[in-house]
Amino acid sequence: MKKVFLSSLLILALCVSFVSCRDAENKTNDAMEESEDAMDDAGDKLDEMGDDIEEGAEKAGEAIEEAADDAGDAIEDAVDDN
Repeated sequence: MKKVFLSSLLILALCVSFVSCRDAENKTNDAMEESEDAMDDAGDKLDEMGDDIEEGAEKAGEAIEEAADDAGDAIEDAVDDN
């Protein structure tokens, strides 16, 4: 009886250890997938930020050109008036 009981405990311990290792592996894989998704999201956000920065720089350049044209026109008008 004692050997049967100890054998049963040994088999139960082995089963639990294999199941817990498999669970740990599954948790590791899940964590890796989640971190990959987070990295993809971060990359997408960085791309969006880059596009926004580029658009802002273009608008600023256009505004500077317009201001320079207006200043040139004002100078020409002042010269013409004199």
